[in-house]
Amino acid sequence: MVVNSVVTSITTVFSRQRSTVLIFWLLACLAMPGAAAASTILVMGDSLSAAYGVETETAWVNLLRERLSEEDHDQWQVVNASISGETTDGGARRLPALLDRHQPDIVIIELGGNDGLRGFQPPVIRDNLSAMIEASREGGASVLLVGMQIPPNYGPRYTRMFADMFPDLSDQYNTGLVPFFLEGIYNGDGMMQDDGIHPTGEAQPLLLDNVWPHLVPLLQETTAASR
Repeated sequence: MVVNSVVTSITTVFSRQRSTVLIFWLLACLAMPGAAAASTILVMGDSLSAAYGVETETAWVNLLRERLSEEDHDQWQVVNASISGETTDGGARRLPALLDRHQPDIVIIELGGNDGLRGFQPPVIRDNLSAMIEASREGGASVLLVGMQIPPNYGPRYTRMFADMFPDLSDQYNTGLVPFFLEGIYNGDGMMQDDGIHPTGEAQPLLLDNVWPHLVPLLQETTAASR
């Protein structure tokens, strides 16, 4: 009986010690910076963001992943939901399910180019982009709108109305804005593929450079808000 009592006492002491160690270990893990949940950037784009005609690893969205790591933004992950040929209507239809699935902190909207090339009415394009911005905001995400311009195939009035949509929407909703995605690319030697529409592999770092300075403030705001 005495032996059993001693064994029971020793077992109880060790159990309490293990419990204490486990509690301290859990608290330490929670306090570690690496325990923070990852933040997500969702890219909603067309072929310009879907690596059309270039190697995926050299495309600007993948270069974005690399730059986030290089610039000490390791907590960010990038989900690329871009589809070649996508329009603002298609993007607006797909976005709610993507917001539910990925819970992004930032949504980059790079859409509208295909709408413009097909001559869709600017008010329709604008409504679709507005719906995407509003849905992203309702889901708790900040928005970076990527501006686009098109050739004057449909006349100067249409071309101007199309280009003005992006800064107008950015002002209306107070979003981030890339003024023109193809700035310094569309008329550069070796920057465009033979179709004259899609950037080459050589142009991909420049696409990222056009996006990055407008993305950084959103990264900083989101990181600060999560602390």
